[in-house]
This record gives sequence, C-alpha cells and structure tokens, in this order.
Amino acid sequence: MANHRSALKRVRSDEAKRLRNRYQHKTTRNAIRKLRSTEDKKEAEAQLPVVSGMLDKLAKKNIIHKNKAANLKSQLAKHVNAL
Repeated sequence: MANHRSALKRVRSDEAKRLRNRYQHKTTRNAIRKLRSTEDKKEAEAQLPVVSGMLDKLAKKNIIHKNKAANLKSQLAKHVNAL
C-alpha cells in the first residue's frame, strides 16, 4: 500500500479515471452495436455522426488508439452506405 499522501491521492484519482474511461468505452461500444444492428438507413445516418464523435473523443483521451477509431469510423460509414 502507498505510504505518501500524494500516492494515496493518486490511487484514488486513478480509480476514478479508470471507472470514467470504462463507462465511456462501454457506452461507445453499445452505440456501435446499436448502429450496426440498425436496418433503417435514415436512422443509421442520424446515428453515424454521434457515434463518430464518441470515437473521436475516446481517441483524443487515449482510451483507444487513433487508428482504431479511424478504422471503426470507416467500417461504420461503409455499413451505413450499404444500407
């Protein structure tokens, strides 16, 4: 266990960040699943910018790699265009 006050604070703040990152990542993954399961083109076109923004935010905060975000956005755009 940590001995210094600053180390104890770091443990607390790291846990808070971890939980926030997990929540944001899981929310984005669910939004991607919902978009992929959508059969209506209008609805999918409305969801695509929202999901793309979520992916960009995750990449900006280094929760996911920027290339992974780009690949996911590309795949989703192809899926929406194919509907």
